[in-house]
Amino acid sequence: MTVMAERTSQMSVEEFETIASTAPETVTLEFINGRIGVKKVADGDHDTIVTWLARRCMQTRPDLDLYQGRGLRVETYRQGRAKPDAVITPEAHFAGHGEWADPDGALMVVEVTSYDSDTDRRDRHEKPAAYGQSGIPLYLLIDRDSCTITVHSAPDRQVGGYRDIHTAKFGETVVLPDPIGVELDTEILKSYVR
Repeated sequence: MTVMAERTSQMSVEEFETIASTAPETVTLEFINGRIGVKKVADGDHDTIVTWLARRCMQTRPDLDLYQGRGLRVETYRQGRAKPDAVITPEAHFAGHGEWADPDGALMVVEVTSYDSDTDRRDRHEKPAAYGQSGIPLYLLIDRDSCTITVHSAPDRQVGGYRDIHTAKFGETVVLPDPIGVELDTEILKSYVR
């Protein structure tokens, strides 16, 4: 992976999209900060967490859709490409979009950490910077390593990242502020960590 990342640092976004379009379904590729990243295949607990979140959001906000694996154009001038674990939007927002959609209209992106060496750099640093710079109102990080759930809000388009960050331990109640407006009881998340 390191050799590939170094070699492709001069890659254009068009070249990345060509490579990503030919990758097998078992591989998810992203292009952030000029580097190709490979997302680890999700385990059952990871998928169960995303399903739990979808159920909670849809019960409270049936006017929203939760997309899994939706490609987004992120970072300055949309030169990055990310596939969050989930994207919440108004109903049918991505209808008619191609593989890599503009993030405008995305209300929240969600990442659930995987047990791999890139999680710290990718999910805790690069992605919040890219999502905030893209103007996505909320970034929710469900961190299985630290057993925390972090809500990033108030995106900073100039610097990247988010101005407001609230972290809670699994088991605490977490409020997803507007534009989502959902309260989550996170006790069940304790069951989905190693």
